[in-house]
Amino acid sequence: MSDVPHAQHELTDALGKTHEPATGLVRIVCLVPSITELLFSLGLEDKLVGRTGFCIHPKGPVRRVPKVGGTKTVDVAKIRKLGPTHLVVNVDENPRPIVEELAAFIPHVIVTHPIEPEDNLSLYRLMGGIFDREVRAGELCRAFAAELDATREAARHLPREEVLYLIWRSPWMTVSRDTYISRMLDLVGWDTVPAQAHSRYPSVDLTPQLLRNVRHVLLSTEPYSFVDRHIGELSAELPPQVHPEVSLIDGGMTSWYGSRAIEGLRYLRELRSALSG
Repeated sequence: MSDVPHAQHELTDALGKTHEPATGLVRIVCLVPSITELLFSLGLEDKLVGRTGFCIHPKGPVRRVPKVGGTKTVDVAKIRKLGPTHLVVNVDENPRPIVEELAAFIPHVIVTHPIEPEDNLSLYRLMGGIFDREVRAGELCRAFAAELDATREAARHLPREEVLYLIWRSPWMTVSRDTYISRMLDLVGWDTVPAQAHSRYPSVDLTPQLLRNVRHVLLSTEPYSFVDRHIGELSAELPPQVHPEVSLIDGGMTSWYGSRAIEGLRYLRELRSALSG
């Protein structure tokens, strides 16, 4: 099994800020959908007092947590009334000015920024360590490590393939190789194109040059809600010189870190196997 080393600074967040274990009354507002799900997985649902409208998992239980807006726009006055002691945010998902405004009255701001799939291990420990859920965090670490091992072993027996992973249309947009999504796909032997990009989420044209070695075009179900009918629509737009297979892919399984990443590794492993058959 992959090593699951204890990080030297387990309670240090993405900005290098060291956090103390929470004591006394704990009231958490989380502006990161995948981490809201992680907080539930850690057994912290009774501490969660605010979430975004995009925090939709776990379905059912999450509905009791008040919504405070979106990931990019929040109701600051509503959050203030909730009296949070802790705020959980993400570098990519939450604008810095909003976080700074909230930090003016929320004592503890925890900043996250997973880049590699393996970063989930430190994320579990960070949340578990701050909120007194170390045992459960350890269980998640072991489950993730087991799926990671299985995924790497399965990839060893398959040829690497180039894929175009589309997250938007009009314009078509994809992911660069320095994103969490691309690195999740890399674990199952899928190399995203283009190999180099001017931004992390570049727009692309569906040219023969871009697609000449692409084996699969993967339509992500989020943030754009690609559905079955888009497979035929996109296939009709492809240059006649190229013939990649167009398929849907569950965007939550590739982009949601936290506890979802455990299931995500298994999903990607099974999808790669199915599309290679």
